[in-house]
Amino acid sequence: MLKVSCNDEGIEKASQIIKRGGIIVYPTDTVYGIGCNPYNIEAVKKIYEIKSRNISKSVPVLTYSLETAEKIVYLDKFSRKIAKKFWPGPLTLILKVTDEKIKQSLNLENKIAIRVPNHKCTLELLKKCDFLVGTSANISGNQSSTDPEKCIRELYDYDIFVDGGIIHSKGESTIVEIDNSEVKIIREGSLNKEEILQT
Repeated sequence: MLKVSCNDEGIEKASQIIKRGGIIVYPTDTVYGIGCNPYNIEAVKKIYEIKSRNISKSVPVLTYSLETAEKIVYLDKFSRKIAKKFWPGPLTLILKVTDEKIKQSLNLENKIAIRVPNHKCTLELLKKCDFLVGTSANISGNQSSTDPEKCIRELYDYDIFVDGGIIHSKGESTIVEIDNSEVKIIREGSLNKEEILQT
């Protein structure tokens, strides 16, 4: 396992590893994440193995901007308004997936969880690779981590660790599904429903 800093050199190394089908652990604005190229079926399978995650649970995806997100999802007027207000930030939206390849590689039915993280290092990385699996870097069922040392002790078999130091956040992202302009909170995290409804 290679450990790099959140600088230009580290980000470049990490992006090369992602392009070669590797697995990375990296900081976000909420917690440390583990990811890979979401179009690489073998790499996605390996993430499930590393985390001991049930294959029936889909993994979220991170992207660089609202415009990039629109390459793979459909946003209605209300979803777009919410995304514009909270992206980059700790809000994950469950949206209709429009990209057949990613649907297949992530074993999705017709929806995907997606967000734009508010973390300079991760955004620079996403500029180089567009999309990244964005599940938390922990064994399934364990608490997600903001401490790089805890991640290093808990997880094995990935290729590179991008060290962004301790992350100061209010916790994981809030996961929201929007149905006919109604906001459904799937998981409450850093944002609460009232904040989202003030959009």
